[in-house]
Amino acid sequence: MRIGIIGATGWLGSALGAGLLSRGIVQPGDLALLNRSGPRPDYHGHADVVWARDVADLVAQSDVIVVSVRPEDWPELALRAEGRLILSLMAGVNARELARCGGRIVRVMPNAAAEIGASYSPFWSAEGVTDTDRDTVRHLLSAIGTTDELSSEAEIDLMTALPGSGAAYPALMAVAMAGFMRAQGVADAIAWRAAEAAVVGGARLLERRITEAPALVAAYRDYRGTTAAGLEAAEAAGFSRAVVAALEAATEKARRMAEGPA
Repeated sequence: MRIGIIGATGWLGSALGAGLLSRGIVQPGDLALLNRSGPRPDYHGHADVVWARDVADLVAQSDVIVVSVRPEDWPELALRAEGRLILSLMAGVNARELARCGGRIVRVMPNAAAEIGASYSPFWSAEGVTDTDRDTVRHLLSAIGTTDELSSEAEIDLMTALPGSGAAYPALMAVAMAGFMRAQGVADAIAWRAAEAAVVGGARLLERRITEAPALVAAYRDYRGTTAAGLEAAEAAGFSRAVVAALEAATEKARRMAEGPA
């Protein structure tokens, strides 16, 4: 299986390429790469990957093509890939537009945790994608984490807003928490470590048991301690509504991008 990555040295393309190679999913000679800056002598420790001259050359050398470029850069690719399986990592470019390239379209929504092999990357398959194709998609995405198949393309916009946001919302919370601590006179380094303990350390308690989150919140509330007071104040200030508003805004932005200019 020959894999081509357009945008191979970008954020997600590079993470996928690194994962495919380090896990032995693809051999270096079967990995064709393309980027704007040109070939590099070393690609994640491999000098024997294939650097394509242009889009057409990459297509000619690939059975599966991963498109990992900015949505606004999609039109200028002028991709023609009849008979190929296409994995689009782009938000806001819908399957109807992608299908103009002639390939079998799968839309994937990874996130920044792809860099550490921990991305949740759900995918949606357009008409014409086979069960064998789906197995290929799952195999490739295992290089950067886990995946599920979605039932409709509309769900991709939702995934763009939530798992696709990566560390953005935890980072926003950390900024607020550290800011509170510094405002109370806590030293900067200690304030950040305290925020890390809450945002990163605390979240580990939910790893692989996220469905227990409601019970955990209820347990803190029932204890009627300091954290319960904080939770009640957060809700009173509109914490949950703010999170929903953020996700609604991000989803709407993804939908507008997919619709294109009015």
